[in-house]
Amino acid sequence: MATYRLGNIASIVTRIPLQNVANVQRLSLVRRLATGAAPKKPSSTLGLALKGVAIGALVGTGWSGYSFFKGGPSDHMLHEHVGPKVLDKLPDVKIMRKIVNPKDDSDLDLVLFQFQTCPFCCKVRAFLDHSGLSYSVVEVDAVLRQDIRWSDVKKVPILLAKTKSGKYVQLTDSSMIVSTISSFLRDKKQDIAELAKYYPSISYENDAGKKVFDIMNKYFLMFQEKKSDNRSKEEQEDERKWRAWADDHLVHLISPNVYRTKDEALETFEWFSEVGDWSVHFPKWERDLMVYVGAFAMWGISKRLKKRHQLSDDVRSHIYDACDRWINEIEKKKTTFHGGSQPNLADLAVFGVLNSMEGCQAFKDCLENTKIGPWFYAVKERVLKNRGNVL
Repeated sequence: MATYRLGNIASIVTRIPLQNVANVQRLSLVRRLATGAAPKKPSSTLGLALKGVAIGALVGTGWSGYSFFKGGPSDHMLHEHVGPKVLDKLPDVKIMRKIVNPKDDSDLDLVLFQFQTCPFCCKVRAFLDHSGLSYSVVEVDAVLRQDIRWSDVKKVPILLAKTKSGKYVQLTDSSMIVSTISSFLRDKKQDIAELAKYYPSISYENDAGKKVFDIMNKYFLMFQEKKSDNRSKEEQEDERKWRAWADDHLVHLISPNVYRTKDEALETFEWFSEVGDWSVHFPKWERDLMVYVGAFAMWGISKRLKKRHQLSDDVRSHIYDACDRWINEIEKKKTTFHGGSQPNLADLAVFGVLNSMEGCQAFKDCLENTKIGPWFYAVKERVLKNRGNVL
């Protein structure tokens, strides 16, 4: 019988093999939520799984800023289950460019709403490009965000994927996007809308007492046993662990480093404008607003982020340590990539986060003071090799 096995909330839990029932019972953090063919709605045993929900920190990051989730009349509604939204049609937005790969046989119709240098967006693009997928890009104004007015979620990346019914399912978390599409590519007969149901949002109360949402299972791949992963359970577990590390640790070192001083913040935003073609896509006043207001705002916010994530004044030392830790892990494996001879999802996650600051002084300092360079450019070469044509 075909079997789907789901993990519990994976924002901070990534050490549990998806198909190891003994470990599931021993750790009680990952449970089987569904058995049989993919259902039309999430399993009725969700109530049991909610008892094991682990509290994780979900903090928006990257150059676009961050925001706290504000409470409301329904703050008391914790453990609220929210499935993916489905749109009847594509929103009326301007497609800035298309990545077209003639070798793409996935039949996926994807539209990515992004900021060019947002770490989470860079991570999604690295995955899509390495997978050889075609997709359209909508460049969102980081200040006004006009192109995502249609969405209840005001953070990027947002990926719209066309379903078999002709509608579009909305995927809203970078790791969930990667896991959903990666699961689909293992079995292209699946409906992307049904796969997305295995990654619901669950509400919980964070350390500040505010109601926030995180995505269940976002580091887990969903596939039938006949399409099972040919890697060992330890390899799958290790990949999930480092994907979570990229989200929960590495990404929080970016803003305090690239916006360390006012001059670095302005230099960073000027680079963002250049690589994002802001002068092409936006009026001059809007481009200048994004650069000067954004730089000043993020310089101030980076100070709060430094304190929030308990970083010392020497913020460079923290990102150097992170780069060294990652490279040391690969050196232990004695392979080119964490995934061996080819980058895996952990490689692409770490690469994507670091790629967001490639043109900044902070990244240049990392190249000079750590051994991150050879691995970084090896991954970049594979990503660009597989990427389609930019139109």
